[in-house]
Amino acid sequence: MNNHKKGNNAIPLITITLLFFMWGFITCMNDILIPYLKELFQLTFFKSMLVQFAFFGAYFIGSLIYFIISYYNGDPVNKVGYKKGIIFGIILSALGCVLFLPAATYGVYGLFLSALFVLGLGFTVLQITANAYVSLLGPEDTASSRLNLTQAFNSFGTTIAPILGGHLIFELFKDPNGGFSAAATRIPYLIFAGILMLVALLIWRVKLPNFAQDAENQPKGLGVLQFPQLKRGILSIFCYVGGEVAVGSFMISFLGLQDIAGLQEGEAKKYLAIYWGGAMIGRFVGAISLSHSMSQARKAAYMLVTALAVFVVIYLLVGMPFEQISFFLIFIALNFVGFLVGRSAPARTLVIFSLINMFLLASAIINKGEIAMFSIVGIGIFNSIMFSNIYTLAIAKLGTYTSQGSSLLVMAILGGAIMPVIQGALADEIGVQHALIVPLICYAVILNFGFYCMKRFKNLEMTSVKSGH
Repeated sequence: MNNHKKGNNAIPLITITLLFFMWGFITCMNDILIPYLKELFQLTFFKSMLVQFAFFGAYFIGSLIYFIISYYNGDPVNKVGYKKGIIFGIILSALGCVLFLPAATYGVYGLFLSALFVLGLGFTVLQITANAYVSLLGPEDTASSRLNLTQAFNSFGTTIAPILGGHLIFELFKDPNGGFSAAATRIPYLIFAGILMLVALLIWRVKLPNFAQDAENQPKGLGVLQFPQLKRGILSIFCYVGGEVAVGSFMISFLGLQDIAGLQEGEAKKYLAIYWGGAMIGRFVGAISLSHSMSQARKAAYMLVTALAVFVVIYLLVGMPFEQISFFLIFIALNFVGFLVGRSAPARTLVIFSLINMFLLASAIINKGEIAMFSIVGIGIFNSIMFSNIYTLAIAKLGTYTSQGSSLLVMAILGGAIMPVIQGALADEIGVQHALIVPLICYAVILNFGFYCMKRFKNLEMTSVKSGH
């Protein structure tokens, strides 16, 4: 791979971070579409979860195609370069947004699913290229820190989406005669398509470091599967995305239950924003925690100030009285303690956070009222570092197999298609609350991966901790 100076990475990282923001925003719009389309087409929970099945199923299909190409002909991204791969992914995503025009015009559920599938294919290319690209923009031992930073802005997008997206669909572009109309989705997604094309233009104009390799050095075949951390990481990504998406997809329905909170969609979307906002707080704090360029004391101070500052941003965004959102300060404190105990080690932090989320899900299943509501909303802040930590641990030491390994990890995002559908089928049978057993099992798998990596990368973990002084 071509080398580049460390100082040249700031502009590329900022540019890619902007992409992560839009990517997160549009992905989280699915959580608004699900209850909207459920009412519009009078769907069961199972059928409404086909939104996630179409979107995240595209990740599997797209990644499978990518892997087959790399198996026979070598890694495509390594041949054409990450920049061209990223731009192609953005254009494909914009096309998916444009397809909402005929879907909304004809009001056919299948057309909405088709548009979401194409949108998911575009994001598949971005997952393969952008995540690996960020991990390559600097030393391997700080890859988790960089990816947490970009993922934090991805979470900023997912935090704004329920508020702004919910306003666009439920209020601004709603049917003037009342009720639900497919046309309410038309203009918002055309706007998203336009913004994506502007981001593609920006990335095309910005000079990005080139990581393309010579064709004769391309890895082929199934050699990438020789790495046990990758195989376990694939299962963990499957469960992480499945668990996160399942919780987010059912958030509005869960909070609408009379024995939980009995909230209408307009009010429940604010708590959905807090759920995703928690991930944003955790990722910003995680980027600092997993950095090795400052003392532990300064790091702790920056983490605390950052967490509180982002909390204030979320508070201002959701427009909720302070007494209703103040409960989240408890989760911020617990998250802060979790990072301190994790001591800048990706695997150790993963273990701590997955344990906490298992406890919160158990609480949401067992309890009623505010305790159950607070428990499920609090899961987001502990989801924060999971994707980036699992991802970087899984591709650690893969060398020239990095992009190919990344395609397999992106294929595992299929969990976001499968787990919500399973949870939807269970919800139709045993109720929304008890169906939360599905994400609880997902976090148990992640816990196992964390313990495995603590042993496998013991020396790397110790290096990370020492270099934090």
